[in-house]
Amino acid sequence: MSEESKSLSQFYLELDKKWTAHNYKPIPVVIKKAKGVWVWDVDGKKYMDCLSAYSSQNFGHRNPKLVNALRKQANKVILTSRAFCNDSMGSAAQKLCELTDYEVFLPMNTGAEAVESALKIARKWGYEKKGVDNNKAEIIVCENNFHGRTITIVGFSTDPDAYDGFGPKTPGFKVIPYGDIDALKKAINKNTVAFLFEPIQGEAGVLLPPKGYLKEIQEVCKENNVLMIADEIQTGLCRTGALLACNHENTKPDMTLVAKAVGGGVFPVSGVLANWDVMNILTPGSHGSTWGGNSLGMAVLEAVCDLLKEEDFSKKSNELGRFFIDGLNRIKRKFPDKIKEVRGKGLLVAIELQGKARPYTEAMMKNKPIGLLAKETHEFSIRFAPPLVVTKKELEWALEVIEKVFDETS
Repeated sequence: MSEESKSLSQFYLELDKKWTAHNYKPIPVVIKKAKGVWVWDVDGKKYMDCLSAYSSQNFGHRNPKLVNALRKQANKVILTSRAFCNDSMGSAAQKLCELTDYEVFLPMNTGAEAVESALKIARKWGYEKKGVDNNKAEIIVCENNFHGRTITIVGFSTDPDAYDGFGPKTPGFKVIPYGDIDALKKAINKNTVAFLFEPIQGEAGVLLPPKGYLKEIQEVCKENNVLMIADEIQTGLCRTGALLACNHENTKPDMTLVAKAVGGGVFPVSGVLANWDVMNILTPGSHGSTWGGNSLGMAVLEAVCDLLKEEDFSKKSNELGRFFIDGLNRIKRKFPDKIKEVRGKGLLVAIELQGKARPYTEAMMKNKPIGLLAKETHEFSIRFAPPLVVTKKELEWALEVIEKVFDETS
């Protein structure tokens, strides 16, 4: 890389450092262009994207069908607010509900908004439907959870980076070990209104629960009249080899939270899926969002639903995920002193290391002539989540780069 191109990257990195808050520690690459599974930096270097914007880009960067839907809608109307109706929201919601077997969709914009919406619904449902005394509602969550970064959500996080300095914590939440059904049973009392969980804990390092855990959650929640709330913001839309990760155990939560991939990687869309017996506690004025259900986002969501019907992304995620995990396990056997564990489902995969992960993710980025972009999580794990449009040949190349990096990095 020439001195001129180095200075170009450095220029943008320094611009970010000077003018934006330091709440992230990104891999030092400045992306200028993207298509499919590939991205290019300001210097023209090419990289494979193995993060997919935390699973937002399930269908590949700038998927032509989704970009076309965005452009077409942008030429008509973008935002009306919920003070009026638009001709995009109802049809998009219908397609998503029919696809996921729910009766109603509450559209929002970001994953954290979807989670906050579900917490509000659960509390109101508890008071109006279950008969919990006012202001006594309790919601159970799991250790190592990641549900967003609002003041309430970080209050029930167990990650010091997320909650330190943001107290006092919002009351009304209990934290139990993930994957422990007995702990869930013991935590439930007469004031419990919901159990919020991730089918697979992505941000924690792709932690999978014991087999049968999701089915057991459903049974326990039903027995105790407690709402089962699945956060599928990262795991949803075929990332794990099923439309929703809960589908792996044929479970249907009372509420499913979606975001990221439902916007196709081209516009922020999120929301809560439920049946009317839960959602009907919301009345005009009790909840809202100026941008929630906007014409542009809903047109993209409808195109995403159409895309999911046209192509079997779940099958592809399953098959390529098994291939990729097998390849990573082969690398693990070669470097047992560096790699502790490989885990994953579909194309949501992680390797846990014996030491810190950052040197390896930066080495992957620096690979020549083409780099590979992945991101460490919780210091000792590397998460891989390439777009679901990736090919077997491209994954073979990725495995070669990963093996090379582990061979050369100490």
